[in-house]
Amino acid sequence: MIEFNQFNSRRWIRIALINFFVVALAGVLLRYKINFPLPLVNQKYLLHGHSHFAFAGWVSLALMAMMVRYLIKCGLVTNYKKYHWLLIVNTISAYGMLFTFIIQGYALFSITFSTLSIFVSYLFSYYYWKDLRKVKDIQHIAVWFKSSLLLLAVSSLGPLTLGYLMASHNQHQNLYFAAIYFFLHFQYNGWFIFACLGLLFSYLNETPDLQCLGINKKLFLIMISTVVPGYLLSLLGYKLPSYLYWTAAISAVLQLSALLYSYRLLQTIRRSFALRFSEMTRYLWSLAYISFGLKLILQALSAVPYFSNFAFSFRPVVISYLHLCFLGVVSFFILGFFNELLAKQGTQLNKPGLFIFISGVALQEFLLLFQGLQAIRFQPIFNTGILLFLSAVVMATGLAMMSKDRGMSSISY
Repeated sequence: MIEFNQFNSRRWIRIALINFFVVALAGVLLRYKINFPLPLVNQKYLLHGHSHFAFAGWVSLALMAMMVRYLIKCGLVTNYKKYHWLLIVNTISAYGMLFTFIIQGYALFSITFSTLSIFVSYLFSYYYWKDLRKVKDIQHIAVWFKSSLLLLAVSSLGPLTLGYLMASHNQHQNLYFAAIYFFLHFQYNGWFIFACLGLLFSYLNETPDLQCLGINKKLFLIMISTVVPGYLLSLLGYKLPSYLYWTAAISAVLQLSALLYSYRLLQTIRRSFALRFSEMTRYLWSLAYISFGLKLILQALSAVPYFSNFAFSFRPVVISYLHLCFLGVVSFFILGFFNELLAKQGTQLNKPGLFIFISGVALQEFLLLFQGLQAIRFQPIFNTGILLFLSAVVMATGLAMMSKDRGMSSISY
């Protein structure tokens, strides 16, 4: 019999949190570079390294580790060592992308590590899909994980297309950005969101609830039916044919119905599961829900020409939306999930560190939105660039406190 200790979940949680801190440090450097001279660092190269590492080294690593934990909780007997080595290679590729992108931008070594990361995701998807089929699924959980893996594979077509465009010296800017938006859309709205919801429902399944199961199925149908046409919302800054515009608009409206079912889910959790969750977990997941709701509303508004022109014309607005998804929806959920695992062992994530991090996220979102409004109507009232740098420092400080907390070492499964 293969023993479960071949995969150490607590070690990967700790590594993921440390990586999140590294993401924040890169963010601090980015904001510093915008405001102060730093000739040794290329801003564009640093941005590429920061974003690639954030996706692979923080979110994907955390989600993969927790998805493997689900198999362990289900009692599946398999060779867990393969997942251990896949996450090691994923971490190596993440750090490889971070440093090589910073040094050389898109070039041989950075593209090599990026390709390695894609192949790791393919192998993880293949092995996980095979193992997931052996788990008895009575609560409609496997479909979330399977869909997330499919969408993860689909998202890889974006960087592969980007690599082809660069290798062929294609200078068509619209194709270049379409490939980037393709990757971002199927990562944010596909792999990240579906894996998070799969983890949420798998955790709730430990105390089955029929109403929760009904919400699960309806929410899944809405999300899966809108995820592909939802990509068109990323292209509304271009002149799309009318039939594609209306496809995007209908998709945005349908997505709003996910607000209803996600709210019902939140109410069910508060009614039936409130006593099971720590106060901090409830707080983090409430913030993730609010961010998720804002994300859906903003996507729907982007289907209105006036708002789409505004969103695509000002970079701070786009960055604000991306950070709302990455930090507000996904990262708050994952931190809440980690916190709940710790709470079961009689400890939690460092509370002061969490509040400092949350304060930094809130300040950054406000400043980015204000920066976008300032660009079109208002004269500068204060230096938002300096304040954004300070907000990045605040987030990094909070994450440093969490990643160094000794309480993390007490997690056991």
